[in-house]
Amino acid sequence: MPQETAPTETTIPAESGARSSVLGALGCGCAALVVVLVLVIQFAWGSWGSTDIPRVVPEEMAARAFKRSQEAYDVVGFKRTVKPGVERLGISTENTFSSDFCHDGGLLGLEDKAIDGAYRMNHSWALDHVPAGQAVSGLRRLHRHLKDTGWKVTSYRDGTKGNWDLFVQRDDGAELMSFTWFPDREYFIGGATVPCAYDPAWKNGDVGPAGDDQRPPAFGPAQRD
Repeated sequence: MPQETAPTETTIPAESGARSSVLGALGCGCAALVVVLVLVIQFAWGSWGSTDIPRVVPEEMAARAFKRSQEAYDVVGFKRTVKPGVERLGISTENTFSSDFCHDGGLLGLEDKAIDGAYRMNHSWALDHVPAGQAVSGLRRLHRHLKDTGWKVTSYRDGTKGNWDLFVQRDDGAELMSFTWFPDREYFIGGATVPCAYDPAWKNGDVGPAGDDQRPPAFGPAQRD
């Protein structure tokens, strides 16, 4: 009769191998689930933060945008005073406020829904008859100043053969400023955008972004005491 072979310490029953495979698969599945949950939480947290904005009256945010423009205006070295409004857009002087809607990305950050009562103020200004001698040196000086004071330069074009551009931001894009000089027209434009805020006076049924009725004062060099 053939002799039976005694099991050794290295012999593994088939059932044990099957259980190991199942447990391994479950382990991989759980790890993938954890990754998905982490991503969902991150998306949801980012979306929640997008609506966590302060309640500030439009007059205050408009004044903040105006101050940003005035600081840049002083650094460039302009001395003229610009009356409120604009007569011919892109041609005449300009000094205006405008406001935009603020948007919420939704639970996963994939939506683009306007937030009722939230607004983002902008101040736009422009000068005509700006010669190269003033614009070029002024923009270079402004470029250095903004970098030194914590602004991130997102674009700077030294337009030796074309337009001159300077775009900056800070606080992850919550605040923006932009400047362009058109040498062929000797036309200089600038603008400042400040962070989103809720209008405390907003009511259900109101239309348009809050703050779109703001009118700036005369724009020029800051008054020194």
